[in-house]
Amino acid sequence: MPFSASTPTPSPVPPPPPGQTSRLFWRWWRKQTPSQQDRYATLGPLVSVLLFLVAIIAAFWYLRNEEIEREQESVKRDTEVVQQQIRMRLVENQEQLLRMAREIAMKPASTEAFTRQAGDFVRARPEVTSVTWVQADARVRAYRSALSLSMDPDAPGDDTSTDTRLDWREQFPGGEPMQAFQQTRERGSAVYSRPYINAQGARTIQLHMPLVDRQGFAGTLVTEYALESLMRYLVPREIASRHAMSLVEVSGVVLTSTVGGVNERSAKPTFVHDVVVTPVGNGLILRGMGFRTSSNLIGNTLFWMVVALSGFTLWTLMGTLRHMRRRSQIQKTLVQETNFRRAMENSMLTGMRTIDLEGRITYVNPAFCAMSGFSEEELIGCVPPYPYWPKDRLEEFNRMFQQELLGRSPMGGIEVVMQRRDGSQFDARMYVSPLIDAQGDQTGWMTSVTNITEAKRVRDQLTAAHERFTTVLEGLDAAVSVVSVQRGELLFANRSYRLWFGANPDAHVQLTGGQVMPDEVIDGDESVDDFGGLPAHSLTNAGSDTREVFMEGVQKWFDVRARYVQWTDGNLAQMLIATDVTVRRQSEEAAARQAEKSQFTSRLITMGEMASTVAHELNQPLAAISNYCSGMISRVQAGSIDNEQLVGALEKTSRQAQRAGQIIHRIRQFVKRSEPQRQPCRVRDITDAVLELAVFEMKRRRVTLNTAVANRLPQLSADPILIEQVLLNLLKNAAEAIDSAQMPQSRRLIDLRVQLRKTEEQGQVVEFSVTDGGPGMKEEMLARLFEAFHSTKAEGLGIGLSLCRSIIESHHGRIKAENIYNGPSVTGCRFTFTLPVDNGAVADFADSGLPPSNDLLADNP
Repeated sequence: MPFSASTPTPSPVPPPPPGQTSRLFWRWWRKQTPSQQDRYATLGPLVSVLLFLVAIIAAFWYLRNEEIEREQESVKRDTEVVQQQIRMRLVENQEQLLRMAREIAMKPASTEAFTRQAGDFVRARPEVTSVTWVQADARVRAYRSALSLSMDPDAPGDDTSTDTRLDWREQFPGGEPMQAFQQTRERGSAVYSRPYINAQGARTIQLHMPLVDRQGFAGTLVTEYALESLMRYLVPREIASRHAMSLVEVSGVVLTSTVGGVNERSAKPTFVHDVVVTPVGNGLILRGMGFRTSSNLIGNTLFWMVVALSGFTLWTLMGTLRHMRRRSQIQKTLVQETNFRRAMENSMLTGMRTIDLEGRITYVNPAFCAMSGFSEEELIGCVPPYPYWPKDRLEEFNRMFQQELLGRSPMGGIEVVMQRRDGSQFDARMYVSPLIDAQGDQTGWMTSVTNITEAKRVRDQLTAAHERFTTVLEGLDAAVSVVSVQRGELLFANRSYRLWFGANPDAHVQLTGGQVMPDEVIDGDESVDDFGGLPAHSLTNAGSDTREVFMEGVQKWFDVRARYVQWTDGNLAQMLIATDVTVRRQSEEAAARQAEKSQFTSRLITMGEMASTVAHELNQPLAAISNYCSGMISRVQAGSIDNEQLVGALEKTSRQAQRAGQIIHRIRQFVKRSEPQRQPCRVRDITDAVLELAVFEMKRRRVTLNTAVANRLPQLSADPILIEQVLLNLLKNAAEAIDSAQMPQSRRLIDLRVQLRKTEEQGQVVEFSVTDGGPGMKEEMLARLFEAFHSTKAEGLGIGLSLCRSIIESHHGRIKAENIYNGPSVTGCRFTFTLPVDNGAVADFADSGLPPSNDLLADNP
């Protein structure tokens, strides 16, 4: 019906509120669907109620924290006030007792005067139970207690003769008072004892004030405080009415409290504040405790009422939202069902085909059409032979189709070749199942078709790759094996493994040292993987374990590398690669023997170079022996020597023979061939042995050798013969450098220093440094100084310093060389090597016979 001229037009939508934000909001709101607008309209009140509930909870939480902070601050303030009261009272008492002690020590005081002063002191201080005058021999001279004052205020103190005075040590044998007495004697100052229980069963502490006269310690004034009285008289009543105050030990034991029992108010205090009681110390702590006296019922009731009302409002809103959603879902059920089924048909990658009982195609999905290249209209209603059957295989397909109609198709599907519309063919797998209607009757057959062309190609490639991989492994010279970690079964072994060890896993376990799987993982249930639930990459990506193993069965050395892999069945397995390294091991052993021969040859060369010097040095004791013997023979023949002179001459001859024997013994020990053997050795023994050999070379070349060996050096774990060889070689090179350069006598000096140092790289090390006054070396020569077959001498072989470096590095040490400069000029060269200190070494306290610094001066020719 057309509108008339008088029909009112619908009112336009009001414009959005002014402002960019409002315009954006209204534009977004209009884009939402009605269901979304309803959802947002419902969520608005829900969010408001949640915000209201959060605000109320935050307000209650803030007010509660404010109350707790005020209570805590009140407990802390009252505790500190009580601590200040106790401290001031104890300090005041201590000063009064100090004056009494000075009066007693400065002038002889009778027991009556002491009793009168002590009575006044105890009477004015209810927390003090007694004052005792104890002499230096721990005998009680006088005693005044609060109990005697309460019975007779004017009664004199207990004063007995010296023979009958009480022995304080018998009264407190080994207790806290006796310990405080001993500390006062030792320190000479006031000492508080630890809390103890006195004879009346009360918790008590004592203050020991020393009495010091001209002869020294004369005794103590012992003041006894009752802890209960301290709390009763020194804690203000207003504080005791608000909070409980207790004296406790560090261990937590409560000594006394302002209340009859702490549990009278609450099983556990709400607020606790501890302060140390000064000047007592000794672990005495003042503890202030606060208890909540009210349960704040009204506040909690209001809080939970607000929470309950907010929860009820939320529940109501959620119910309304759920009802609206249910109605919207009911309205959309039919549309969703239709769209879902259509989406399934169009998005399925598997081709679906339906035929009736006569073989006529009644349905195909888009995937089947795309797979065959025919449209849905071309396929619907077709009967065999179908257009996607290859023309040259119609008889085969017809036979398979008859089997389908009879229901004899295999459950695993049929692999077939299908032909597209353009004539190309592809491999497919076809699964056939009966089509049952809602009444349970079969109305046809449902066929699903999957394109397996790519899968078949990948399978063929994997088969070929497996064959190539197996061929490569079979051709390796190394033995490769894989053993199941769970079952210990040999899963794979290549030709080399089978040739050497056979087809059993025993050799695999022997090569790995039995480390196939930890014992604690094996549980005997083979149906469950022991590593189930663990990420496989944490095991398979772990670094391989490398070791060398000697197999006695084949008499070969193998370099074994093992790691965990995930086998084809998903279980964990261990792969092992064993490479024959017998030839390499033999080469390494030959190289080690050659290195040993080089070291021995180097020592022989060194001693050969020093042969003339050693022969000259041996000539002196031998000549002396010959002269002594000739002289004795002459005097014996003449009869002009008595027994005493003969014994003296023989002793001198023996000393010269011993000297020659020591020189020969040291040379034999140095040159003796032996296996390198690291053992605990003293630095002083090494330097002494080297100096006995080096002194001959120093004398021959007219060089002064200064040594400085630090005392109390720790022992080294090293081969002393090799270290002596290095040190002797450095000293001999330094002497040769000075002599060959014809340095003046002022620079014919060599300094040998041995000291303990700490480095960032090696930690604690013993540093040996040899400094000479020679001409030094060029920088390019220093860079190649320790290379093999590089020599600084025209006739050198270049193996001395290289061998020294090898020896030091084999001991985990470092060696270096550097020039010494005085401004721009070179004044010498320094060789330094360090050896790490053995972790279990102890300081060498023994005296080796040499002082820390010793000068060996060469004889002028």
